[in-house]
Amino acid sequence: MKAPRQLNEAIRRGFWFALSCLVAMTVRAAEPATLKLVKTIGLPDVKGRLDHLAIDVKGQRLFVAALGNNTVEVFDLKAGKQLRSIAGCNKPQGLLYLPKGNLLFVANGGDGRLRIYDCSSFKPLVTIGSLDDADNLRYDAKLDRVYVGYGDGALGVVNPVTGVLTGSIKLLGHPESFQLEQEGSRIFVNVPQAGHVAVIERQTRTMLEAWLLPDAKANFPMALDERDHLLFVGCRNPARLVVLETTSGKTVTELPISGDTDDLFYDAKRKRIYVSGGEGFVDVIEQRDADNYKLLERTSTAPGARTSFFSPELEQFYLAVPRRGEKPAEIRVYDAGK
Repeated sequence: MKAPRQLNEAIRRGFWFALSCLVAMTVRAAEPATLKLVKTIGLPDVKGRLDHLAIDVKGQRLFVAALGNNTVEVFDLKAGKQLRSIAGCNKPQGLLYLPKGNLLFVANGGDGRLRIYDCSSFKPLVTIGSLDDADNLRYDAKLDRVYVGYGDGALGVVNPVTGVLTGSIKLLGHPESFQLEQEGSRIFVNVPQAGHVAVIERQTRTMLEAWLLPDAKANFPMALDERDHLLFVGCRNPARLVVLETTSGKTVTELPISGDTDDLFYDAKRKRIYVSGGEGFVDVIEQRDADNYKLLERTSTAPGARTSFFSPELEQFYLAVPRRGEKPAEIRVYDAGK
């Protein structure tokens, strides 16, 4: 049973979250939607959990890790249809598409294999492993390297040209989402087991700092506003968006979000943050300035729809909705609006 102070705090947070949602819904009734559903692509043969997404902007192809189906699903966004299914995966989690070479990287959490596919033939070119619980993937354009989170605490460093694992960076727990500075040389890594954000120097492959998150746990998704030196961290316990200053690691502000979040993205053009949660909502949060944020819209989706992707180039937001009973899995495509 919760202590009285903890109980009062939980009630207070619940009240303000409900109030902010009510305000957002009232505003939504008076203004155009910030996310407009424009297309739904069905996946009648895909079962189980859906994990992370990646995109080929030029070819307008969307890739979805169908973890529970042991496949990667490929979509033609322009035609609004499924192109093919890549079989032979083992609980695929992280995906990364590289236009250079037309390559798709698939991190398989089941067998710990990182596979690189030729996206013309969709045949595997290289298999790297074993990387236990291989998960999120990111590309470092400066050093021409791919990073993969795996195991009890490491980022693997892969040469995308040779397909060779060239080293690893040790962490204090399994890494979830991580983001790379484009102008700087740091990597910010969510390490929920340690309750912190690890700050990595990627030139030396060493951990510089660990920013603790004392008031929020289970920090999974992350997005970076490098221009304003801000890091957005999505937490599940309690369901909070924590905004950190990347110059110091200090917390700028916190605000309630929908539960069971697994992806969040920063829309620099519109100064918005998109948060998808398995509770069945997408939150759209407005960044008024570095210190002030407001819930603009809480879009109802479906239970378990917690993974998503935002393309600033195509100005679209994609949501992966898993199968619910007899209702098939689907990908929902939203326009980000003005």
